[in-house]
Amino acid sequence: MSSELKPLRLLPKTKRAPGQVCSQPLVYPEVGHAEAARIATVAKALGDPVRVQLVDVLRQHAGEVCVCELVPLFDLSQPTISHHLKVLREAGLVGSERRGLWAYYFVIPAALGELTGWLAQVPASRTA
Repeated sequence: MSSELKPLRLLPKTKRAPGQVCSQPLVYPEVGHAEAARIATVAKALGDPVRVQLVDVLRQHAGEVCVCELVPLFDLSQPTISHHLKVLREAGLVGSERRGLWAYYFVIPAALGELTGWLAQVPASRTA
């Protein structure tokens, strides 16, 4: 075996005709536009560490948690915690129920299942 490296031969670039594709795609998206938009909304809502921690607390509790119980867990004001919960609620990750002055929050398992299900999909060729 020779230890000499062969020089890389570069070919000049050529322009493609307008509308001509460079090559056929190797794979196509399996997720449709509507599902992709939904997953992106959930992922965006989880794009803040405080919101990830809020979902984690609600997930572990597996019941309804009063916002007044969440505030002491963070170095944030109650309005800021409520804002983060609103973002999670609008993304469909958590639900809430009002009781008097307080709101009680809970995780919507199907929303988390949708994201984790999509992330867990691995092509059969890669699992072997």
